[in-house]
Amino acid sequence: MANNDTIKKTVTVTLLLCLVCSIIVSSAAVLLKPLQIANQALDAKRNVLAVAGLMEPGQSVEDLFAARVTARVVDLNTGEFTDAVDPAAYDQRRAARDSQLSRRLSRDDDLARINRREDYSVVYLVEEEGRLQTVILPVRGFGLWSTLHGFLALKADGRTVQGLGFYEHGETPGLGGEVDNPQWRAQWTGKQVFDADGEVAIQVLKGRVDPQSPKARYQVDGLSGATLTTRGVQNLLHFWLGEQGYGPFLDRLHEGEA
Repeated sequence: MANNDTIKKTVTVTLLLCLVCSIIVSSAAVLLKPLQIANQALDAKRNVLAVAGLMEPGQSVEDLFAARVTARVVDLNTGEFTDAVDPAAYDQRRAARDSQLSRRLSRDDDLARINRREDYSVVYLVEEEGRLQTVILPVRGFGLWSTLHGFLALKADGRTVQGLGFYEHGETPGLGGEVDNPQWRAQWTGKQVFDADGEVAIQVLKGRVDPQSPKARYQVDGLSGATLTTRGVQNLLHFWLGEQGYGPFLDRLHEGEA
């Protein structure tokens, strides 16, 4: 009678089992990829609607987005709209890693600590009766432990904050993770991002904002125990609102040229 407990048979069975499992996992990954992509796109639309204050309970995200929001591509080097890439198919994160579609930032320019900045960015416009109401800008930058990915919504003047929200980060729960706190997020509404001279002025304080200060309109309370995360939020906003980011585009928007 054959002995089934040999090393050869044990190894063979193990390898066959690994092969079968690998095939199952690989097949599942391939089959589920379109669903994952669709879910990611839906989540992005949900976050755009949320930061612009357009979410309506019980309403379809797809229907709301299609009815209220238009995606356009901005050339970050010129600040102009462009048709160089399709906003529906453009992968901004992948572009930032592609040397042909992005550029490396110098240490002095890289306030957000992202290393490379893509040449094109998808922005989202909310219009009513043909008039711009809100522009939503993708932003990202390094905090304490992670890169924070979010959206900044500005009113049509390109100067006043409508909302700020981060949908992905790895900051410390209860500390830097409080960037998700609705009360902290609510403080951003109505703040001015540029001063009278057009310089980026938005600031996240280490403590609380003095409402009597003439600078209060540019300031937001810091998060207790999360100095580096809040500094990272300020830095990423200064980067994306500046000349290396959406600065040229926002200037054109403010002057009615976008």
